[in-house]
Amino acid sequence: MDAIKLPIWLRITLVAGAVVLITSAGLFAWHWHARPTILSIAVGSLDGEASRLVAALASKLAQQKAPVRLNIVEAPGAAEAADAFSSGTVDLAVVRGDVGDLSHAQAVAVVAHTVALLVAPPGSPIADIAGLKRANVGVVGGDINQRLVKVLIDEYDLTRSGVVFKNIGLADARRMIDSKEVRAILIVMPLAEKYLSLLRSLFPQAGKSGPTLIPIESAPAIAQKERAYESFDIPKGTLRGSPPNPAEDVTTLRTSFYLVAQKTLSSDLVADLTESVMKARRDLLAELPILAQVSAADTDASAYLPAHPGAAEFYNGTQVSFLDKWGNIIFWCP
Repeated sequence: MDAIKLPIWLRITLVAGAVVLITSAGLFAWHWHARPTILSIAVGSLDGEASRLVAALASKLAQQKAPVRLNIVEAPGAAEAADAFSSGTVDLAVVRGDVGDLSHAQAVAVVAHTVALLVAPPGSPIADIAGLKRANVGVVGGDINQRLVKVLIDEYDLTRSGVVFKNIGLADARRMIDSKEVRAILIVMPLAEKYLSLLRSLFPQAGKSGPTLIPIESAPAIAQKERAYESFDIPKGTLRGSPPNPAEDVTTLRTSFYLVAQKTLSSDLVADLTESVMKARRDLLAELPILAQVSAADTDASAYLPAHPGAAEFYNGTQVSFLDKWGNIIFWCP
């Protein structure tokens, strides 16, 4: 039986229709993939700086028509941001590594490193933690530093020494230092000039004398037990260059702020987010130099807060593009 031979015009029409159908399907798939995904992000900090930085990043992502956009959920502080994240009400959060339940968190980026500073006023006889015996220490930031305070109390047996830690507001710190209601303060902050200037303003000026940084000499031992912290040496001259204050490097504890994502977010989505955030960071550096602290998350599986698989794909250069992943299906389907 002879095969039915279609007229040439009909064959051309069918082929053209198939091409149009496949092309339309490809364009639809590309349009669907390219539409921006909006992720909610909880952020809060003592001075509001974290919210301003995230707002700048969100604005830049929108300006660049990035595939991922941010919907900011303001929180009073980092502790509340961590609570919103752990409850599952947001997709992302900026959290401090020693605050809140981070069991469902995977890192997208390190936002900033912050250093624990135990500081006594100029002229104070207190030079080490032993010198805090029977002293009141003001904790700037309050409950966000609860874990750090407990670590110090346990490590140095400060309850037996009569040391009392009192939560104080940033606005009250100078008054309480001047009135000797507290004999030292504990504050956790980045070692950026903006924050160092703030710290200097909390203490009276006393000629060439300056505030005393009290070392946490047991920092290496603490870091081995408490993985949210690492031992860190504050460089000589951090508070003042000449004469240098401190006169020598001072050992203390450091923890970090992270941009974290829920484990349930897909690798493709988080890879796009990571790429977009790092590109926006680069473009905003001249305007916001503090973004220089934003860096890659640790992709080692044994890291304290390991990178999300999507973030790791971006940092390791194994991210797969949409066309690489779906091109054959779109363009070679029958």
